[in-house]
Amino acid sequence: MNKYIETSHYDALIVGARCAGAATAMLLARQGARVLLIDRAMAGTDTMSTHALMRGAVMSLHRWGLLDTVANCGTPAIRQTSFRYGNEDITLALKSRDGVDALYAPRRYVLDSILVEAARDAGAEVMHFTSLTELKFTGDRVTGAVLVHGSDTMEITADLVIGADGTGSSVARMVGAETTHSMKHATASLYGYVPGLDNEGYRWAYTLGAGAGAIPTNDGMHCVFTSIPTDMRKRVMTGGVQSVYRVMLRMMMPEIADAASATADKIVRFGGIRGYLRKAHGPGWALVGDAGYFKDPLTAHGITDAFRDAELLARAVAHGTEGAMQVYEVVRDELSLPLLRITDRIAACDWTMPELQSLHKELNRIMNHEVTEMAEMMPAAAAPRVAA
Repeated sequence: MNKYIETSHYDALIVGARCAGAATAMLLARQGARVLLIDRAMAGTDTMSTHALMRGAVMSLHRWGLLDTVANCGTPAIRQTSFRYGNEDITLALKSRDGVDALYAPRRYVLDSILVEAARDAGAEVMHFTSLTELKFTGDRVTGAVLVHGSDTMEITADLVIGADGTGSSVARMVGAETTHSMKHATASLYGYVPGLDNEGYRWAYTLGAGAGAIPTNDGMHCVFTSIPTDMRKRVMTGGVQSVYRVMLRMMMPEIADAASATADKIVRFGGIRGYLRKAHGPGWALVGDAGYFKDPLTAHGITDAFRDAELLARAVAHGTEGAMQVYEVVRDELSLPLLRITDRIAACDWTMPELQSLHKELNRIMNHEVTEMAEMMPAAAAPRVAA
């Protein structure tokens, strides 16, 4: 028989302890809130990810006092990005700006663990192997939740329940969060971890209808991926994922194809999800990260936007008004929609090489605008730099 634990009260319950949820928990706890952070998985596990942090995400880690910790875990510094459009190669050095002179792409078992520990150090209560089974309402307002931890059931009350539980968010489903924007395109991806490659920064390669890339990450590995439109998936995959992975890399990145082929028996598959934007908040609830906003991973910008929205949400909660929560949604949408739409256009994979170069220039312009906005963000969500 399950043990039923008496009700406790929190300022915020956060469902999902990955990068969006853990960052939000840390920021709220640093503001003095009583926070409970839960996750179904055990601590320190890996998860599907592009790994790549763009400038805005590195700025956030620096502002939070966590960048040194990420770097000291053996996460390689990335100081250039190369693009291959068919047979044309373009390499761009990273410009030092806003205190950022390198990018990073940590494995998720590294990044998420650092964020969870930072949340715990700030005073958040963290519970793994814990699932949300029910939300409690008073009228139309969420006022608490029923959780299961092992064989124990516990009921808590909370001023705010935050869904940071990914694309299949239970919180979003339970509150009936409306999808306000839906995209048309998605890509399917195959990726693996390849040892022994030189760190030449982020490397992206494209041919008509497909993309590939190599991202330096921890333990001397590169995350090497290939992507195709989902409507081509069944036709292309008939030869087997290992064969597709090898053939696509030989076509787009032949210089690393042999090394990647040696690890092709350990490929991770992502079937593709069309991008969306959901309503960000309602009475007693809010969404952050993929729970509220997802775009195709071909532009590798998901973690960066998760950090951005964690800061926006923490600022809104600090103000403590309905108006502040509305501002959170408005600003999130204004910054997200241009990224969502340009990513959907790229994920269509129906471009010519000159068209794709133009799309990437527009993506860069949109990302630079986001960086400018993030650079001006939130003393309320910031923390002094702490030596690693």
